[in-house]
Amino acid sequence: MRSYLDFEKPVAELEAKVEELRALGENRDAVSITDDISRLEVKAADALKELYAKLTPWQKTLVARHPQRPHFIDYCAGLITEFTPLAGDRKFAEDEAIVGGFGRFRGQPVCVMGQEKGHNTETRIRHNFGMARPEGYRKAVRLMEMADRFGLPVISFVDTAGAYPGIEAEERGQAEAIARSTEMQLSLGVPNVSVVIGEGGSGGAIAIATANKVLMLEHAIYSVISPEGAASILWRDSARAQDAATNMKITAQDLLRLGIIDGIVTEPVGGAHREPEAAIQATGNAIEEALHDLGNMGPAEIRDHRADKFLNIGRKL
Repeated sequence: MRSYLDFEKPVAELEAKVEELRALGENRDAVSITDDISRLEVKAADALKELYAKLTPWQKTLVARHPQRPHFIDYCAGLITEFTPLAGDRKFAEDEAIVGGFGRFRGQPVCVMGQEKGHNTETRIRHNFGMARPEGYRKAVRLMEMADRFGLPVISFVDTAGAYPGIEAEERGQAEAIARSTEMQLSLGVPNVSVVIGEGGSGGAIAIATANKVLMLEHAIYSVISPEGAASILWRDSARAQDAATNMKITAQDLLRLGIIDGIVTEPVGGAHREPEAAIQATGNAIEEALHDLGNMGPAEIRDHRADKFLNIGRKL
């Protein structure tokens, strides 16, 4: 059953009418209503297209958090074959907020990892809503070290509200683990590509998004803090999250213009949650193109390319 966001109410009403007419059409005694259904479908499609062509930053935030939006395990299943997950950081424990391992991306051996939020109550709790603890980032470092040793490109999928802020995470060195993961990415001698598929929140995101190529889905967001958190700090009122989202420049379009990211992956009309398969394949095409662009570089060139990318942020506004 499709879940609608508040601002999608006009589209929801039209699509509900279409479903009602289809149900009536299944009755043998009902008159033919095919034309009415077709007319309403066109009207609903036009309304959806018009709505998504002018989303506000706050509306994009809601789309990025949509419960039916494809998550890391969906992208992994759709793009990676022969996937072999690896568990544990070899220091403390396994953290299922970050899932990672090795497999083949369109025939090419790769290391792949990403934050997984979960799809229902049980999996959300198991994956801690995609908020990794220190052991999650240390696992990411372990995977990247192996990838670098064997010359395998690294692909990461970002989808988190941020690193887990609990006391036990701080006790086990959350900040240090994030810093080590970021440092590991900067030192990789193999190409790495990162895609923000939903939320890219704070250090929890940058820890696996310090890549040669950083891509974002059209309606994803990427920011140093959530709009609610920024509103609480700036105005001491989380209800002003919409104002914060607008002023923080968190959308893919703003970040591409500012030189923070390298490309935008177009989503199906209505968001990735409406046509997950199409969104996943479009993301795969963008990753393939990015890896191809980096394919002829040696380890030193790869490191210099990555360093230059991040050192130049903010210098050419």
